[in-house]
Amino acid sequence: MSIVSLSVTLSLLLNAKPPTQSGAVFLTTSTGKIHGTQLVPKSLSGANRPQPVVLILAGSGPTDRNGNSTLLPGANNSLKMLAEGLADRGIASVRYDKRGVGASISAGSQEADLRFENYVDDAAAWIRQLQADRRFSSVTVIGHSEGSLIGMLAAKKTRANGFVSIAGPARNAADLLGDQLRPQLPKDLFSESEKILNSLRRGQTVATIPNQLQILYRPTVQPYLISWFRYTPSQEIKGLTMPVLITQGTTDIQVPVAEAKALKLAKPQGELVIVEGMNHVLKAVPLDPAQQTAAYSDPNLPVVPKLVESINKFVYGVKNSRSN
Repeated sequence: MSIVSLSVTLSLLLNAKPPTQSGAVFLTTSTGKIHGTQLVPKSLSGANRPQPVVLILAGSGPTDRNGNSTLLPGANNSLKMLAEGLADRGIASVRYDKRGVGASISAGSQEADLRFENYVDDAAAWIRQLQADRRFSSVTVIGHSEGSLIGMLAAKKTRANGFVSIAGPARNAADLLGDQLRPQLPKDLFSESEKILNSLRRGQTVATIPNQLQILYRPTVQPYLISWFRYTPSQEIKGLTMPVLITQGTTDIQVPVAEAKALKLAKPQGELVIVEGMNHVLKAVPLDPAQQTAAYSDPNLPVVPKLVESINKFVYGVKNSRSN
């Protein structure tokens, strides 16, 4: 073999991505199975060497395991790309469709019976399932957007090895909703909305809702909102005893950098990584509205590498729960 060909071969070996096994996994619950995808890189040092694993939690609404929503015209595959990027670096992952979403739609409860704690309990059950798997050396929880709060609570319940927040709000959801509605509603209707929000904050349902606000505060969704409003991320993150990484993009039009900084203020020991030019679906996109909209439905636009690298470094730095 020539020196040139030997050099090329060595380069390929050094830069080769570890082979990855992809498979379907599920969680059995009292209302049905919750379905997910597991990526497991084959260890370069032998199959018996435990590897780190991450549990990736999607954001609010009908967002599936890949980061895609039925409310949008196309796929962005942000969470799928994140999982694949971590797999290229030797980190296993599980991501799943929440109850009532995608392949887990049959596990969904009636809307009036759904509570925020249902999502937390599901995430905690996934974590415990991974903790019991001898193939994995540590379990790190990654929560995106609303999944950040779910992940905080689940990580605390299960004593996960690490927690990563991506575009996670620091403020209570009622405060965020009020801020979002203020510029969109006429003054009198916004006043009605605030009265409803304040009632729900106190744990009290509201019988009479203006027609224009029914989609937000319909009677069947109020119990869920009450359960969600009980938790404030900036307070919950204080109770985490494992290492914490807080990440946020500067061109996120849904969650501003100020929210990440507030989480960092609440958890000074946590690491804060601001990703320049990253939007809410983890893509490199400027603040231009047209480009932002397009990115939410563009599966060809890659996840920002800095995010993947930051999480990769963090996951390998958390304390393993078991030795080889």
